[in-house]
Amino acid sequence: MKKQFNRFRLRGSVALVALAFAANAWAVNPFPVSDIRVEGLQRVEAGTVFASLPFRVGDTYNDEKGSAAIRALFALGLFKDVRLEVNGNVVVVIVEERPTIANVEFVGTKEFDKEALQKMLREVGLAEGRPYDKALADRAEQELKRQYINRSLYGAEVVTTVTPIERNRVNLTFTVTEGDTAKIKELSIVGNKAFSESTLLGLFSQDTGGWLSWYTKSNNYSRAKLNADLEAMRSYYLARGYLEFRIDSTQVAISPNKQDISITVNITEGERFVVSSVALEGNYLGKDDEFKSLVTIKPGKPFNADDVAETTRVFTENFGNYGFAFARVEARPEVDRVNNRVALVLQADPSRRAYIRRINISGNDRTRDEVIRREFRQFEASWYDGTKIRLSRDRVDRLGYFTGVNIDTAEIPGVNDQVDLNVSVVEKPTGSISLGLGFSTADRVALTIGMKQENAFGSGNYLGVELNTSKYNTVLVLNTTDPYYTKDGISRTLDAYYRSSQPYANQGGAYQLVTAGMGIRFGVPFSEKDTVFFGAALERMDIKNGTNIPAYYLQYAEEVGNPSNTLPLTIGWSSDTKDSALIPTRGTFQRFNTEWGVAGDARYLKAYYQFQYYLPITRDFTAAFNSEFGWGTGLSGKPFPVFKNFYAGGQGSVRGFDQNTLGPRDVTGSFVGGAKKLVLNAEAYLPVPGSGNDRTLRMYAFTDVGNVWGATEQPTTDSLRASAGIGLSWISPLGPLRIAYAYPFRTQPGDRIQNFQFQIGSSF
Repeated sequence: MKKQFNRFRLRGSVALVALAFAANAWAVNPFPVSDIRVEGLQRVEAGTVFASLPFRVGDTYNDEKGSAAIRALFALGLFKDVRLEVNGNVVVVIVEERPTIANVEFVGTKEFDKEALQKMLREVGLAEGRPYDKALADRAEQELKRQYINRSLYGAEVVTTVTPIERNRVNLTFTVTEGDTAKIKELSIVGNKAFSESTLLGLFSQDTGGWLSWYTKSNNYSRAKLNADLEAMRSYYLARGYLEFRIDSTQVAISPNKQDISITVNITEGERFVVSSVALEGNYLGKDDEFKSLVTIKPGKPFNADDVAETTRVFTENFGNYGFAFARVEARPEVDRVNNRVALVLQADPSRRAYIRRINISGNDRTRDEVIRREFRQFEASWYDGTKIRLSRDRVDRLGYFTGVNIDTAEIPGVNDQVDLNVSVVEKPTGSISLGLGFSTADRVALTIGMKQENAFGSGNYLGVELNTSKYNTVLVLNTTDPYYTKDGISRTLDAYYRSSQPYANQGGAYQLVTAGMGIRFGVPFSEKDTVFFGAALERMDIKNGTNIPAYYLQYAEEVGNPSNTLPLTIGWSSDTKDSALIPTRGTFQRFNTEWGVAGDARYLKAYYQFQYYLPITRDFTAAFNSEFGWGTGLSGKPFPVFKNFYAGGQGSVRGFDQNTLGPRDVTGSFVGGAKKLVLNAEAYLPVPGSGNDRTLRMYAFTDVGNVWGATEQPTTDSLRASAGIGLSWISPLGPLRIAYAYPFRTQPGDRIQNFQFQIGSSF
């Protein structure tokens, strides 16, 4: 029998098309496959090829299976060329592999990080180790250009260079010429009648530039920002009665050099509508009067979309308070265009009541789940309660361990009466550590170590350690707080300290102050916002005689004795309704504490009260107020202890004055504090221009008033010090950082002025 030999070859998509028209020329008679061989493989496993073939050894081969095999192999994206040869009953698969991408480099990219660009290329299928495909490279090039256009770099050019290297590999280099950012040169609104163009343009985050544009970038064109600005203008009109306001067109023109942008917005205001009535329809659980009291829409007033949205939101939340997690509330307007009036119908469907199946927590890489769960008042396997969920969110936020806390409700597929709560948190650094080593001829070697951790080891416990070994000051302080010493939420705080101060150590025989003590305090929660504290301590103060000792200390030692011991009892109360411990925008904080020296050499009574109030003026603007009052007196004919005095001045007090330098001085000029204290602070927070609504970085303006007075002095308004200034607040990786520049405008001769101050870890 004469040996039959047929050979055909297909190349790429062109060959596949040709195959359809020349099937008869390439046709082979069907035959049983005795063997299959693969040639041309370098990195691809032979098994990958065999798995893609539609026939096996022993199967009958025909033209249809040959065409299907070629299509399947090309579909893998691994081969640049595929051929099939038939030699007798043997099918030979000959492939030419695509080169593999060895390296991807970017040249001239300043606007984007290399990692961000590589991630973008991976999303389009182009990455190191993958087969090179020119179509994907072209797509990646276009994607790069699109990313630059999103940054207003319309003149950006991208050139792709493919460099073959050994072992059938290539290096890809994307060379970018970024050019300059396109600037908005003209921005106009056409069709406005009710409001001036300047008023409407004032709503936009983009503009034609100003003296601060180098920082804010407000004149850099961005389509996303323009869409947001248009929505802000739409909301402005809808909140003022223009129910049928519309944006007809937005024309964006770019100059030939791709550097200047002109924007024209065409609008139709429509007529202004007044609310004629508000009606409730649907199922309100028989609590219609309760829901009516929540309506903020006022008949007779212009239609306000913000009031409508707020009412529907409050209605939905109120349904959630009764366990209806899937409630739907729709505001349906009935428009009377003849009289320009609109009747609103609030249609409610509470749907079904649900209970919580599971509470899922994410984002807490360091903080233990238990620390978050124990703050929850909404429990698993209990009915959905919107009030408890919001309270739980606020309690977790008030821990101060997170920059963000969010709770979402997720429906469970196939179950109509259960939901999951997904709690996501964004952790922040909750500790600070400082280490210092210095040397001077007076101090010799001085080692300073400080550590504060509000969330030690993710347990929710507070741990603080301070150590200073300088010649002038020796300090050792240890304190720790377990906020859940008992399962009921009773906290326990342990304190121990030793402080030694020798202000004139470089002079032989200088005096020294030594104070030591230890104590314990418990905090008992009486409500979700109120906690009562009580505790006891044992303290000892020793004034070691020497040169340059202040007369104030000598007098105290003569009257009380030296050394002196005391046993103070403490009782206090705190109330916290702030929406955040870290960056509050609303709510109050109150703290009252009394200390009573009941035994020992020192007998005294000391009281302290603090009140803070946060008021949101707008979405971005917050006003904050702080007041502190302190009072102390000696008992049993003994003076108020000097080491219990109040101090004022500096950050966290009256800014613009040196730290703790306000109030009485003794005959040597030493600042000794006082038994009475008054400090008042007012602050106004607003975002840093260009930072959006980033609450972790804010500017503020402030005014401070305050002073301290001695036990025998009467507080007077004439003796108050005052200052005003501006500052920057930043939640830094090291903790809350506050920088302030203050101008003291109410001073007295001898005051120590310190205009520029900064501090880490203080709220006021």
